[in-house]
Amino acid sequence: MIIGVPMEIKTDESRVALTVGGVAELIHHGHTVYIQKGAGIGSGFPDTLYESVGGKILSTIEEVYAIADMIMKVKEPIEAEYKLVKENQVIFTYFHFASSEPLTKAMIESKSICIAYETVEQADRSLPLLVPMSEVAGRMSVQQGAKYLEKPIKGRGILLGGVPGVQPAKVLVLGGGIVGKQAAKMAAGLGADVTIMDISLPRLRQLDDVMAANVTTIMSNQYNIEQAVQESDLIIGAVLIPGRKAPRLVTREMLKLMRPGTVLVDVAVDQGGCFETTKATTHRDPTYIIDDVVHYCVANMPGAVPYTSTVGLTNATFPYAIQLANKGWVKACKENKELLLGLNIIKGDIVYEGVAEAFELPYVDVNTVFENEIAI
Repeated sequence: MIIGVPMEIKTDESRVALTVGGVAELIHHGHTVYIQKGAGIGSGFPDTLYESVGGKILSTIEEVYAIADMIMKVKEPIEAEYKLVKENQVIFTYFHFASSEPLTKAMIESKSICIAYETVEQADRSLPLLVPMSEVAGRMSVQQGAKYLEKPIKGRGILLGGVPGVQPAKVLVLGGGIVGKQAAKMAAGLGADVTIMDISLPRLRQLDDVMAANVTTIMSNQYNIEQAVQESDLIIGAVLIPGRKAPRLVTREMLKLMRPGTVLVDVAVDQGGCFETTKATTHRDPTYIIDDVVHYCVANMPGAVPYTSTVGLTNATFPYAIQLANKGWVKACKENKELLLGLNIIKGDIVYEGVAEAFELPYVDVNTVFENEIAI
């Protein structure tokens, strides 16, 4: 198979879909890998390293898309890439379709095969390709939140962990999944007074068993959230429903209950955000203020630490990528139910129910489409 790795052109995105080791392994299995010139530099992988293991460098993104059977990316294609995606081409990346109707319709029109990292799912319902970036984003959410609590950046002027004789900041984490757990651990480690909310009582029990003494677990509901936001200094949105839009847990009206300088960090922004006032921002212009509340809603938070993020991501994606390359997408998805769940759009048909629901578009059962592909 011919695999193409284009440069990520989303604003302030420096990650790359394959490390040098990943390219070497694909070539060892008999595949050809084309990398766009400079694609790995931001993550610490210059072109010469890719060439040293047999990777081929192409000058433009157009050349990479034109030659590849499978495109491996980190972030979803942006508008400039829509017309580059070919019919029958496999695109393996984070898509987060439910947050973007234009992207969804563009990929339908392309008649490509879209396999989304974020919906590849194991038997225990875990999301192995979302975990590494969720871990990075969860930890970064506290790091960024602590910074934007500083007064020069319009925050409340509170040190997250306080000092002897002074109370620490209060941190509210909405969601007890991978992001929420990592955020709570980081905030607790810095000495903050942490509250983590989730709708699952078993999950709250698990968190209660492993968290430090300065972490409190509370059942998530509208009343409890409304009470908690009034005394929180940093609120982290860490809610995920695989393949669907995130629920809006913090309303515009709740902002009026918060103290001036409170900081909101929405890690769910890729799925539409879990704050009503969320709008995607970039690392270049990361925050905005509504009702004296600071919003940090960067849609690719892990992109700020590209080396860590690239290595962590490719450690998780590569076992699936090698299956797709060795077997082709039909056989690989037939034999691996985890990859089957990663299929979101197949040659113009939406086969992931949450994506179809988000925009009231037609949904086709993946097994029906898949059986037709096997027959062909």
